[in-house]
Amino acid sequence: MSLLFIALAVIFSLLIFASLINGLLVCCRPQKDWRELTLRIRTWWIIILFFSLAMISPRWLALTLFALVSFLALKEFLTLIPSRRSDRMPLLWMFLAIPISYWFIGCNWYGMFIIFIPVYAFLFLPARMVLTGNTDGFLRAASQHHWALMTTIFAFGHVSYLLVLPDDGGQTGALLVLFLVGLTEFNDIAQYLWGKSLGRIKVTPRVSPNKTLAGLVGGVASTALVAMILGPLITPMSWSMALAAGFFIGVTGFCGDVVMSAVKRDIGVKDSGTLLPGHGGILDRLDSLIFTAPVFFHFIRYFYY
Repeated sequence: MSLLFIALAVIFSLLIFASLINGLLVCCRPQKDWRELTLRIRTWWIIILFFSLAMISPRWLALTLFALVSFLALKEFLTLIPSRRSDRMPLLWMFLAIPISYWFIGCNWYGMFIIFIPVYAFLFLPARMVLTGNTDGFLRAASQHHWALMTTIFAFGHVSYLLVLPDDGGQTGALLVLFLVGLTEFNDIAQYLWGKSLGRIKVTPRVSPNKTLAGLVGGVASTALVAMILGPLITPMSWSMALAAGFFIGVTGFCGDVVMSAVKRDIGVKDSGTLLPGHGGILDRLDSLIFTAPVFFHFIRYFYY
């Protein structure tokens, strides 16, 4: 049996374990409302199934699936923010950035991928918006559009770049993706469970009232521990490097969650959509990955590639 399928079996085992813990909590502590956790775990089954399908698919198909997620996320983001009628053509250019970015990823052209959106799109998009002649709300619109590109295409694109980073034609890239996504989602569930069970002190009461110090510390510690166990088994990392990677994933996952919560509060919505039960929309589920993916990617690239 290949290491990839063993890794998938481990991840599904973690999901089964989480489902069992959820069932025990519902039975043993019925006075608390566990419906949100139940929906979260159910949705994670759907998400992990999607990523598993991408991992066992040919590379071109996997990148196409990730590009589709970027498309749905960008579309969802743009439906949340007020758009000016004059920005219809610039919005089209934003969607065209998706195939271009993923083509750079497919070619393993790191130099162009890393500057295409932060530099070229950053300069081109406002220049194209200026041609419409509409200056009302220009700065806010340009900022929102660039933030949309950075989160839904550039930051999330680091997940798919892990597939092609190890240019060995093997399963290493897929295992790195599973390590990142699996631990990001495990961190989300662990922080929720620790916070729900022991949480008293609020970390960001005005932004995300449910985030507690116990949830943050317990989630990061649990994620680092699981990373230390899994890292040497399915990635090139030693146990100490995997422990560090797990710590970074736990902390940045928390940051991504609260930052995107602040974005949604500024826009005036609770959830970015209704596509995923218990999680809202695509952006509600990508919030942690938007932060964990770039940090983990550059951590791996710096030390191993």
